[in-house]
Formats: sequence, structure tokens, C-alpha cells
Amino acid sequence: MVWFRTLLFTIFVPGSVTVWIPCLLLWLFPSTEKIGPLQLLGLIPMVIGATMYFIPAWDFAARGGGTPAPFSPTHHMVAKGFYRFSRNPMYVGVTMVVLGEAWLFRSWALLILAAADFTFDYIFVKYFEEPGLIEKFGKPYLDYMTRTSRWIPLPRIRSSASSASDHA
Repeated sequence: MVWFRTLLFTIFVPGSVTVWIPCLLLWLFPSTEKIGPLQLLGLIPMVIGATMYFIPAWDFAARGGGTPAPFSPTHHMVAKGFYRFSRNPMYVGVTMVVLGEAWLFRSWALLILAAADFTFDYIFVKYFEEPGLIEKFGKPYLDYMTRTSRWIPLPRIRSSASSASDHA
């Protein structure tokens, strides 16, 4: 049943942001330019972004026993796979897909959609999702937050005290 709920959520939520709304925007604001070889580079972030959504969604179901949907969350904290590098790879992946679509179709409307999607994700994660995860998983999630970037994996600057204790 968890796989079915994951599929339904994917169709209705990320599917809306990456397929249904872009189709509507491209219909309302069509590009007059043809897709050329340079625009095909937009396929790269689209494929990477889709991968960054689907593999973690699989991990949520297989490892966490839940779905990406807030109303059917995981029962276990998932910090493996893509989650070793980013606390929110699915959000990043969806935004990357829309950015790739904006590039592919030369669409300002899709670029604005990508910005709106990221803004919504940022607010949702920071003010709803993270406090809920801290409450649900406690110290393990707080530790995870200190070692893993919220969005894009960046090297962490560590103090010499924490580096020394890591090697002890």
C-alpha cells in the first residue's frame, strides 16, 4: 500500500509541478522559438532532477516505510542514498526538472514556476517539515541536520575541536 500512496502522491504533487502546470503555462505562454541543439541541454537537469526525486521516493517507501507525502510520512528516518548529501533531494530534484524544462522550452513562465516552487519548498521545509522531523526523531535528526546540507551538498567547515574528536 505504501508504494501505491507514493505513486499517487507523485502523480498529483510533483507531477503537477513538473508536468501539469508546465503544460498549462506553455499553452498559455507558448514559445515562438524552435527547440535547438543548445536547448536540448535542458534535458540534463531534467534527467538528474527526476533521478533525485524517484530514487529518494523509493528509499522512503523501502527504508522508511512511508511516502514523501506529509499525510503519510516515513516511520523511520532515512539518511542513506541521496539523503547522505542533501536533506531534501526530492525538492531539489523537482526544481531541477522545472529549470530544465524552462531551458528546453525557452520559457520565462517556467523559470518563474521554478522560483515559486523553490520559494514554497523553502518555507514549507523550514517552518513545517523540519520542526516536525525534529519533534518526531529528536537528537538523531538534529545531528543529521548539522552534518547534512538542507539543499545542495556543500563542504562543511569544521572546527579543529570537532575534527579532533572525529578521529579519536
